[in-house]
Amino acid sequence: MHKPSLRTAAAAAAALAALTPAAACSSGNSGSGGGAGNAKIAFLMPDIASTRYELYDAPLFKAKVKRLCGGCSVLYQNAGADASKQQQQAGSVLAQGVKAIVIDPVDSAAAASIVRMAQARKVAVIAYDRPIPAAKADYYVSFDNEKIGAMIGQSLVDRLKQEKAKGGILEVNGSPTDAAANLIKKGVHSAVDPSGYELLAEYDTPNWEPAKAQEWVTGQISKFRGRIAGVVAANDGTGGGAIAAFKAAGADVPPVTGNDAELAAAQRIVAGDQYNTISKPIRIVAEAAADVAYRFVKGERPAGKTTLFGTPSELFTPTVVTRDNVGKVLLGPGGALKTADVCTAPYAASCAELGLK
Repeated sequence: MHKPSLRTAAAAAAALAALTPAAACSSGNSGSGGGAGNAKIAFLMPDIASTRYELYDAPLFKAKVKRLCGGCSVLYQNAGADASKQQQQAGSVLAQGVKAIVIDPVDSAAAASIVRMAQARKVAVIAYDRPIPAAKADYYVSFDNEKIGAMIGQSLVDRLKQEKAKGGILEVNGSPTDAAANLIKKGVHSAVDPSGYELLAEYDTPNWEPAKAQEWVTGQISKFRGRIAGVVAANDGTGGGAIAAFKAAGADVPPVTGNDAELAAAQRIVAGDQYNTISKPIRIVAEAAADVAYRFVKGERPAGKTTLFGTPSELFTPTVVTRDNVGKVLLGPGGALKTADVCTAPYAASCAELGLK
């Protein structure tokens, strides 16, 4: 997958700034005063490598906005992991007269120009899932990413100590251009570094691509053969890539972490291939972001429950999911997944073993 340089993203931002002022001014756009009416709200997501955005985040966000404001519309765009494309999408929605932008940035640094450009037009920017440290968005809604890293890291360490496992840990981080990935990484280190287990090697996965994670882990299996006790992976995609690497090498799969509670990850957990994931009920953040965006559209300035990178924020606490509680957390009442979708024929025996029906 093509990864644009920051220079390319900056050039796109410059072009965008030159093209959009007239359209923005003629729209009569303002983030303050007046009712919501037929307001437009942008929902800009970063990639399709994580299936959650198309399957959950966007539909849930749209549905909540519709419940809050029947006349409002959501302009949804996915950047496909292209920071320059996301800059262009931001310019497009501004030209269409949006009154608020909810953005999960491809590149947290490059997205600062989107924040500044939107705010210059009195359009509120709500950072979603990933923060934008280089510019103060109007609000930030997410799960606590640093805590997520600490939770998956500590869960892995506890498992290894319980098994009296020998060897060290591989760390597969998320994208180096994602500020949320850096928070997860910080949290992982807070658990792994003092654990007594050697950190054999770590890797920042470009664009969170599972194939890149698999390629890197494959090399580490050869380098540290017989010495890898576990793998702490920052999300389910990179965790799945790590598991695929061990299977392709004909090696036993050690405990591997994940994050996002994707369907494929739930199946791997049921089957015993993946050790854990993080349940982040997307409905919580999607609906919270919709509520905050709508309040900005109405001219309000909601106060955050905390502050991160100088931005009023609301950070929710997730849940670690393992084989022990996958049925209760992910498949029980209010769970994100359906038992019928998880327990397909290849996983029927494992589901029966866990009493999942």
